[in-house]
Amino acid sequence: MTTEAKIILITGASSGFGALAARALADAGNIVYAGMRDTADRNADKVQAVKDYAEQHRAKLFAIEMDVNDQRSVDAAVSEILSDYGQIDVLIHNAGHMVVGAAEAFTPEQLADLYNVNVLSTQRVNRAVLPQMRERGTGLVVWVSSSSVKGGTPPYLAPYFAAKAGMDALAVSYAAELARFGVETSIIVPGSFTKGTNHFQHAGFPSDEAVQKAYDTKYAGLMDQVSEKLAALAPDDIDPKMVADEIVRVVALPAGQRPYRSHIDPADDGSAAVSTLADQTRKEFLTRIGLSDLLKTSPTAANHILN
Repeated sequence: MTTEAKIILITGASSGFGALAARALADAGNIVYAGMRDTADRNADKVQAVKDYAEQHRAKLFAIEMDVNDQRSVDAAVSEILSDYGQIDVLIHNAGHMVVGAAEAFTPEQLADLYNVNVLSTQRVNRAVLPQMRERGTGLVVWVSSSSVKGGTPPYLAPYFAAKAGMDALAVSYAAELARFGVETSIIVPGSFTKGTNHFQHAGFPSDEAVQKAYDTKYAGLMDQVSEKLAALAPDDIDPKMVADEIVRVVALPAGQRPYRSHIDPADDGSAAVSTLADQTRKEFLTRIGLSDLLKTSPTAANHILN
């Protein structure tokens, strides 16, 4: 249980890691808004599932209409939460979409759409939520990244990997720029979970079928091979709820003691090792140029964000 209930907004919470995290955070005693789009039609069943869960578990969990690709929708959702509770203590960037196929077979417009939901969405939500965090001098922004950003990456997932790398780079910059306001950053890095989520089931495919067919003459069955190998690498007891549990743990930690980056990677694709070096290099460089205070959550914080 958390020592004090926090007002939490999580994006992309209709399914997958988002839905699991929303429920786990509510179970821990927090007030959680599960952002999702199309709550009146396509996701109406997900809204009902949230209501049912809240009633059964006596949890303060609410579904809220939020299309992260629409600034007006984002602003309306944030305004509703602020009207209800006056603040948002924790923002969790979880919304995202995966695509599968040869990189060349995706049109530029498809890549733009993918970057929109995986990268630009975080900017829309940040611009709506961060002003009140900066004004209060406290808050936590959690970014659900991917081990693909710095780990070993198989082919046929390039647009998704590039988009997650863009989001992760934003998170790194925001961490430094929010530090003097007392707003913390934690980057959660899930690895490949081949079961228990719907990432692959809901994945998009390239529009240029002719180009895709040309690649398939050389890479036939590639994704099946990758999926089988990844599943074999993961222990039998791996559960995507591990990601939700880590988010709950990070949120519950006292300010100034939260990890800058945390990996949950069943296949161990090397991301943790590379990230440790990259984050240490960042720490050393900021110190060399006289900005070591940006490694802390505030000028008076006792611990570095980097754990």
